Amino acid sequence: MDPGEPARDPAPGDASAPGAGEPESAPALPPAHGPAAGPARETARGPAPDPVLDPVLDAAREMVLAVGVRRTTLTDVARRAGVSRMTLYRRWPDVRALVADLMTREWTLVAGRFAGDDPVAASVGAVRALRGHPLWRKIVEVDPELLLPYLLHRRGASQDAMLALVAESVARGQELGAVRPGDPARLARTVLLTAQSFLLSGPAVLAPASPGELDDELAAILERYLRP
Repeated sequence: MDPGEPARDPAPGDASAPGAGEPESAPALPPAHGPAAGPARETARGPAPDPVLDPVLDAAREMVLAVGVRRTTLTDVARRAGVSRMTLYRRWPDVRALVADLMTREWTLVAGRFAGDDPVAASVGAVRALRGHPLWRKIVEVDPELLLPYLLHRRGASQDAMLALVAESVARGQELGAVRPGDPARLARTVLLTAQSFLLSGPAVLAPASPGELDDELAAILERYLRP
């Protein structure tokens, strides 16, 4: 097996694929969304609870935390979630697609915790929470290549959700006179880009600064950018 690739299951169309010929006893999952989409019924404040999807995503989270993405298979996740393997194959073509939905759920849940905060406090709080999030830390340490598409090529569903939250917060701050005038969506993009750089590159570029010092610097930048 190529060490640069995650563990793979046999193709579902193959007669030897797990689940071929098995009776389908688990409820069918909703069809997969496009490449930038996340779990079903996602909102700007985080994905709504889904009794079908959440047990699968919970199982995927446990597997990734235990062995990393490369050593996780859809078969492992199906077994842990207690669903048919073919149920997973019908929604996700591979583990990477499943983990993309998992990341969307986890990151938007974190961002949603700060939905009512001032944009500076919300951004710093979300960066701090993600920095200590077990799944984030596992992926950054073991499988950082999973994050590259969302940094170099396109926004993911969680980034879109975060942009919506920040834009909401910016607009609310403008109404209160606490944020300078300007297009809330444009301001939100700059805030997200800045926060994202502190989350990913801050520890390496600003070492030996402590996490608290990084948070203070991020807050200082955003204060000067957003305040009237």
